This record gives sequence, structure tokens and C-alpha cells, in this order.
Amino acid sequence: MGFWTAVVIIVAIGAVASVLRSRYNAQHGITEDMIGNQSIDRSNDPERDAREEAAQAEIAELKERLAVLERIATDNNSVDARETQRIASEIEALRGSNAAKEQADN
Repeated sequence: MGFWTAVVIIVAIGAVASVLRSRYNAQHGITEDMIGNQSIDRSNDPERDAREEAAQAEIAELKERLAVLERIATDNNSVDARETQRIASEIEALRGSNAAKEQADN
């Protein structure tokens, strides 16, 4: 085997390897820019769409649960809320009577 035959075989092996690598990258969504940096293109990933839908459903469920918790925390119809309002009004009434006494004294 001569020198030029070896060069042709080496170039052919390089070309086949380059074609195989390009086909592998295309099948797995790997793109390459002009500089040679590779990145994964996930825009056509069906699993990604399913994950996004599941995440959106979970977010909607969590928002609903949060709204329920906020309603429970701020509900004015509970016994504790009415008791708290009664105590607060008594305190304000006492403050008002104390302020009136202080003004009368002066």
C-alpha cells in the first residue's frame, strides 16, 4: 500500500466519522454554531411539553390551595375572628375613654 492510498483511506475514515457524528447529533437534537459550540435544542421535545403541562396543572392546584388557605386565615365568620374583633373593639373603647379622661383632666 502506497503513501497516497493511506492518505485516501484516512480521509475516507474521517469523512465517514463526520457523517456519523452529524447524524447522531441531528437525531438527538444537538446543534452546533459556526464556532463549533454545541447545544441541545429541546424545542421539539414531546416530554418537555408533557412536563410543562404537568407543571402548569400543579401551579394551578397550588394557587387554588393557597386561595383556600387565605380564605381560612382571613375568614371573619369564625369564633376566633369574632372574639378577636370583640377584644379589639373593647381595647379601642378603653383607649377612647382614657383619652377623653386625660383631656378632661387637662
